[in-house]
Amino acid sequence: MTQPLWTPSAAWLHSRRLSDYAGFLAARIGRDFRHDYAALHEWSVGQRDAFWSSVIEYSGITFEGGLEPALLDGDRLPGAKWYPKLKLNYAENLLRHSPAREAIIACDESGNRRAHGYGELAQRTLAHMRALEAVGVRPGDAVGAILPNIYEAVPAMLGATGLGARWCSVSPDFGSVGILDRLRQVAPRVLYAVRRYRYNGSDYDITDKLADVVADLPGLERLVLIDDAPHRVALQGRAVRLTQFLGETPDAHPPQFRRFPFDHPLFVLFTSGTTGVPKCIEHGAGGTLLQLFKEHALHCNVGPGSRVLFPTTLGWMMWNWLVTSLATGCTIVLYDGSVAHPSPTALFDVIQRERVTMVGLAGAFIESCRKAGLDLRRSHSLGSVDMVFSGGSVLSADGFHFAHERLFPGTPVYSCSGGTDIISCFLVADPWSPIYAGELSAPGLGMDVQVFDETGHPVIGQKGELVCRRAAPSMPLGFLNDPQGRRYRAAYFERFPGVWAHGDYAERMPRGTFVIYGRSDAVLNPGGVRIGTAEIYRLVETIPGILSSVVVGQQIDSDVRVVLFLKLAEGLRLDEALRERVRAAIRAGASPRHVPKIICQVPDIPLTRSGKVSELAVRDVVNGRAVGNTEALANPEALEYFTHALSEEPL
Repeated sequence: MTQPLWTPSAAWLHSRRLSDYAGFLAARIGRDFRHDYAALHEWSVGQRDAFWSSVIEYSGITFEGGLEPALLDGDRLPGAKWYPKLKLNYAENLLRHSPAREAIIACDESGNRRAHGYGELAQRTLAHMRALEAVGVRPGDAVGAILPNIYEAVPAMLGATGLGARWCSVSPDFGSVGILDRLRQVAPRVLYAVRRYRYNGSDYDITDKLADVVADLPGLERLVLIDDAPHRVALQGRAVRLTQFLGETPDAHPPQFRRFPFDHPLFVLFTSGTTGVPKCIEHGAGGTLLQLFKEHALHCNVGPGSRVLFPTTLGWMMWNWLVTSLATGCTIVLYDGSVAHPSPTALFDVIQRERVTMVGLAGAFIESCRKAGLDLRRSHSLGSVDMVFSGGSVLSADGFHFAHERLFPGTPVYSCSGGTDIISCFLVADPWSPIYAGELSAPGLGMDVQVFDETGHPVIGQKGELVCRRAAPSMPLGFLNDPQGRRYRAAYFERFPGVWAHGDYAERMPRGTFVIYGRSDAVLNPGGVRIGTAEIYRLVETIPGILSSVVVGQQIDSDVRVVLFLKLAEGLRLDEALRERVRAAIRAGASPRHVPKIICQVPDIPLTRSGKVSELAVRDVVNGRAVGNTEALANPEALEYFTHALSEEPL
């Protein structure tokens, strides 16, 4: 029997906020679920209205109106409506803590550090609210940003959402086409931006890019420049410096936080866009706040005294996730720049110096540290870290062991999965139960997550589609520019009517954990046998010298052949001996069906801007189709290698 990687101690269980919540719940409803996660989860999905209302009461969030009814049309998916009589303000709830408490520590790759309290953050937020209101921003309008992960982005976002405007952001490393593909659909009235950013030791000037963007956003009334880099172009005469923008309106009458309906629009997030123009997913204020408080407090043990770090850009939903943790009264640590500059341990130096308690890391970053042989046991003291949250891509079993043993010795490591679609997780940390390497520990509370077979029936110990059978508060309000909801329904609800199909190929294990084998739309199907791509990656990338890989299906006549592309360490060449080693590892660890027909070497693997391998783009290339949107890729030039590599192989 597989042994757990980590098992909670009695002291650990006692210290969890989930245990405190269970005590609160016992006093409230007379049932004590402490340390029985399966029973608590069953109640949370069976009594959704009681569960989510208990989270509102436990959180202490500020609202007006009533909690009853909690849910209208609860059996409709999509179409359920949460808390129709409740009103709140997202920004007000992130700023409700003691002014003296530390809110944000902003760090960057150059070693700069700035600390900001809740009081300062609130004052700055009110200044943005005044300035935005003065230029005509009203509830429901859009405010955009092209910013790195810096402090100034947070009060700008809170100022916009405090007024009831929708916030949308992208990273400054996006190309002008990628930025416009996103922002044109949202039509922001005001756009915050920098003209220069720094990454991996180099400075990048984007003034010309900004000029292109501003010229193609006709509804834009003001471009607010955060940095003090000198102007090189006119920027259409709509540009002002931040100091000028915030100074336009006196502070005599600070605006009040107006409270809006629970489903008032808050964020517009963008899909990766690897198959075409990105979809604009609109999320509501109440659902985002409630769902993420649950994840931060109950699943990640975040609260006053916690220090939370998750390196991200403003083009990834993890920025919204990270900033929303301020609702718990914690301190967030922002990191701007390359996580491996000026040294491979740059990020871990910050974690140690700032005594971070909850660390979030992209699964791909952990895997890259493993392949580089990083070992922090002697060089760093990371005992402040209470738990590690791995997101973005599913962590391999070897990645679990590596992070638990070499990066954060003895600390629990959780792999979680959800995404932009729900601005949160379906599968999260279960702090009451053991952790098994390569497995995601549990469905989130209130999330009725199952695995369905082809006929739409839940299965255990069998691969199938990851689904959520009932509505949850953070499911989107819908897509922008989709008035009849057709694209929204097609994206999630056509596979199994009335059920959210998330697009992951997964398996629910008998002990209640989950394994994800890859995206459903990237599943390989040679000879009619469904193969998850992650099943191949986790075997291939344990072989020394293989840095990364991508596997796709190539249509040949009426069948599909599996093609594997490898990126090797510098100086290595793919020869027949290495090919056979790869085949043997896959054959022994999976099955003969999983063994690729073709194995090729390429100098680079295309990645999305959130660091995930872009299987769909490679699949399009090898099948002779145009890639839908190369602007969605961090390194689109990598695609050029695949046609050439494959052309050298026989059909």
